[in-house]
Amino acid sequence: MHYPLLTASLVCAAALAGVPVHAQAPATPPAAGGTADGTPFDVPYGTPVGTEMAKKMIAAVEAEATKHRWKLNIAVVDTHGDLVAFSRMDGSQLASITISQGKARTAARFRRESRAFYNAYETGHTYVSTLDPTIVASPGGWPLVEGGKLIGAIGCSGGTGDQDAAACKAGADLVK
Repeated sequence: MHYPLLTASLVCAAALAGVPVHAQAPATPPAAGGTADGTPFDVPYGTPVGTEMAKKMIAAVEAEATKHRWKLNIAVVDTHGDLVAFSRMDGSQLASITISQGKARTAARFRRESRAFYNAYETGHTYVSTLDPTIVASPGGWPLVEGGKLIGAIGCSGGTGDQDAAACKAGADLVK
């Protein structure tokens, strides 16, 4: 047996026994949002957006995007998140085709701006990824609310999130 090694181990153990151990405090979990009365984003469903209105919204988005030299993909969906109309501006990136549709679908199905999910992720609420695997947590998806009822959503992709949101808002603002 190696007595010097055993002796050194016992000395170290004895020395450590007298040292107070400070455990690191666990991270505080993010707030769950409270228990307020009512359901957030409780917008009733209305008659889904039609093709003609979708075309007008796409034209408004294209005008806004052209003004700023943004090349976007623009999707308008119904209340279920299914495609009603779509436009891909010349030169827009191909990856943004499905992203614009995903932003619109997210806004329609959850009855809120897709930016809400981006904000949730940014503040540590990663549970959002467990809600639906098709959520697109990025600015640029706007619910379309007409007369207090959800009729669909519009989604834009191809610029920064803020560019996408600003352009899509130009289309969403046509609905009152």
